[in-house]
Amino acid sequence: MLYHAKARFSSTTGLEDIYIGPSHIEWKGEKLTEDAFTWQSPVLGTVYGTLLNFREQVDALKGEFKKPPYQNEPVRPILYIKPRNTINAHLKEVAIPKGVEEVEINATLGVVIGKTATNVKEADAFDYVDGYTIVNDVTVPHTSFYRPAIKQKARDGYCPIGPWIVQKDNVPSPDNLMIWTFKNDELISVNSTKDLVRSIPRLIQDVTNYMTLAKGDLLLVGVPHNPPTAKAGDTIRIEIDHIGSLENRFVLENVQVAGGEKA
Repeated sequence: MLYHAKARFSSTTGLEDIYIGPSHIEWKGEKLTEDAFTWQSPVLGTVYGTLLNFREQVDALKGEFKKPPYQNEPVRPILYIKPRNTINAHLKEVAIPKGVEEVEINATLGVVIGKTATNVKEADAFDYVDGYTIVNDVTVPHTSFYRPAIKQKARDGYCPIGPWIVQKDNVPSPDNLMIWTFKNDELISVNSTKDLVRSIPRLIQDVTNYMTLAKGDLLLVGVPHNPPTAKAGDTIRIEIDHIGSLENRFVLENVQVAGGEKA
């Protein structure tokens, strides 16, 4: 059975309609394999990440919430932005900077916004969804919960997205999707969107209550508690039900030194 998706390639300027089969991809009437394409991120809008939206993560940090300066659990979604420089694509490399031994692999579902969303009601939320994609919210490990983790989350290429956007009609139960993370073909993490504190409709409602989401924006549903890690040389593959798999290889960052040569 084929399902409809939209993808972006290096050879195209916009999103292309493709049809995904169990062993091939149909594009413009041709049957092709995945490695026949040079993939680009299917999303070019603003990427909004969400913290503390998996129940296990919230439960593990309950003691921290009672401490200053907040004294209580958050009552609204905690958001952050993965800026444009972080956007990466399927089968592209992710660089680990000098002095960092490993990075966190935050496998998550990305909700692609289909039209301007302001003050959306939970019951109407799916009307504002275009489709879904896979995201690896790569992060340098850190312990601060009270300062923006810009240095840790906003590095170049630290948001692989894709390979494609699956249209929402092909994803019957987005609040009950399994998320598998593999490192060098070994399963290292399993999560499910059924464990979200805020379901996708509730998250859209609560976010758009105080800010507008634009067509083409991407809302990440959350990051797992105690995420696995990757080192240079590792290949990470994230699979999500009804969507597909996103794969990236991790390498050491090439550092510019005096004279413009790479170390």
